[in-house]
Amino acid sequence: MSDNRRVLISGASIAGTTAAYWLHRHGFTPTVIERAPAIREGGYKIDIRGAALDVVSRMDLLEEVRRHPTEVKNATIVDARGRKVASLDADGAGGREIEDAEIMRGDLNRIIYEATKADVEYRFEESISAIEVGDDSVKVDFESGSAEEFDLVIGADGAHSNTRSLAFGPETDYLHDLGYYVAIFSVPNHLGLDREELTYVGPGRTALTYSTAGDTGAKAMFMFASDPLEYDHRDRNRQQRLLSEAYAGEGWEVPKFLEAMADAPDFYFDSISQIRMDKWSNGRVALVGDAAYCASPASGQGTSLALVGAYVLAGEIAAAGGDTSGFEAYERQLGHFVSVNQKLGPSNIKQMVLRSKMQVRMAMTFMSLMSRMPGKDRMTAKIVETIHQAATAITLKDY
Repeated sequence: MSDNRRVLISGASIAGTTAAYWLHRHGFTPTVIERAPAIREGGYKIDIRGAALDVVSRMDLLEEVRRHPTEVKNATIVDARGRKVASLDADGAGGREIEDAEIMRGDLNRIIYEATKADVEYRFEESISAIEVGDDSVKVDFESGSAEEFDLVIGADGAHSNTRSLAFGPETDYLHDLGYYVAIFSVPNHLGLDREELTYVGPGRTALTYSTAGDTGAKAMFMFASDPLEYDHRDRNRQQRLLSEAYAGEGWEVPKFLEAMADAPDFYFDSISQIRMDKWSNGRVALVGDAAYCASPASGQGTSLALVGAYVLAGEIAAAGGDTSGFEAYERQLGHFVSVNQKLGPSNIKQMVLRSKMQVRMAMTFMSLMSRMPGKDRMTAKIVETIHQAATAITLKDY
């Protein structure tokens, strides 16, 4: 393998920065492009579990990750008047084991970026406009007007991947809508939360808020059932109107959260969907993370899939000496892990968003009883076990 083997990575989120880390470590020369003007900060809290923890440890970043815990302690269910229905330990409710790490997504991405920026070229405010795959290289046209050739191209640009559209075909061929939408953004901490989470559940719509360590504000998150909605992924005003319409007339603190979203610097809105593909590579182009196998936010495993996927992809590329046979090995090695983790999404979202008033009443009664029962830890242990099995459904190779 030539020491100057060039790999273009589109997307500087967790899958992209992690792939860059490992490719550089294996002797490649990765270049990362990102449409945004800088590494994306903020975001929501995410979990690192199982094999993904091992990847972070092998990157020598686990100690730094553990310096940025969310420290969320309690998860409480409230009714439309804000009265407490049930309260559970946040780790148990989130399916976490003791060694698992919960961190803000932006913190994790910044940590990996800081670990790579001295060795990896990052180009911000840049995106791919065209890809021409040849036998020995890939010609890439950029939106800035320049063009370059690379040996390999990796799309790590999310569920709405531009790389995937250019090299594999339209998004509609691969995106599977689960029938729900999610929104999240920063809000003032007017409830005075101290590292805790409050959740309100109504028929077909859930709203929650939480505060984390080191953040004087809070996050508001919404998940609701809906038929497909028409909007542009960059039309924030349209997305906010859709969210307001979906939650019109809801109680609790929902109206205050909706008032705050206009000023939120980090408003995010999207369908809860999965990306399902038979192959994650086409010639000299491969996909990783959400671009290839988005499991949806409901899975709780999106970040872990990105970390593990990037590690395996870079490792198999290196094992193949930069040959595209590394892509095929990557697909074989990761296939079962992706399949198991994707199954979590459709089942989890049905527990997060309850469709009918009867389901809500039954769930609230059960949660209220469970939170007072001496055996509640055994019940939450079942949640933890299911997620743990998915998080450890791969044995990582040493590359």
